[in-house]
Amino acid sequence: MTQSNTPTTPITVVKCPTCQTEVVWGEQSPFRPFCCKRCQLIDLGEWAEEEKAIPGAPDMSDSDGWSEDMGY
Repeated sequence: MTQSNTPTTPITVVKCPTCQTEVVWGEQSPFRPFCCKRCQLIDLGEWAEEEKAIPGAPDMSDSDGWSEDMGY
């Protein structure tokens, strides 16, 4: 009997961000980290409607002391 020299990689399972279904992280899950196209589109819609956002520094464009009226 011969041993295989193929390295075994552990199976990683993540939860779908939309419905919390367990998803195998691999080629068999083309929509990863989502479980399906539907959950992927729900998430995209939430970003498009600005229900989700990445926190950052506040917008300083109106309060940075620069004004078009000042002639700069």
